[in-house]
Amino acid sequence: MQRQGPGLVRTMARTAVISGTATATSRAVGGAMNNRAQTAQQQQVANNAAMQSQIELEQMRAEMAAMQAQQAMAATPMPAAAAPATGSDDLLGQLQKLTDLKTAGALTDEEFQLAKAKLLAG
Repeated sequence: MQRQGPGLVRTMARTAVISGTATATSRAVGGAMNNRAQTAQQQQVANNAAMQSQIELEQMRAEMAAMQAQQAMAATPMPAAAAPATGSDDLLGQLQKLTDLKTAGALTDEEFQLAKAKLLAG
């Protein structure tokens, strides 16, 4: 009987080499994917931190503008009303100033409503 095709040992050796190469390649690809995933995750964390810092900065700016508006309102002398007509003109002027401050972004909606209610209460 004559042998046909490669022998059993040769086939097993070839299979072992192919399997070893596939395993090494799989591990290399998996490691590269893990490294990319970690890098992407670190970049996402950095982006989130930068975004949070930007939000906090905008909040501080808004608070600073509100404080400046309050200081400006406190520094503005309120003229005494000599007659009812002068008082209503003065009230309209103060309401207009509040509206201008709100439009300029110096007052939030809540601050504007509080100041308006204070003026209207007298």
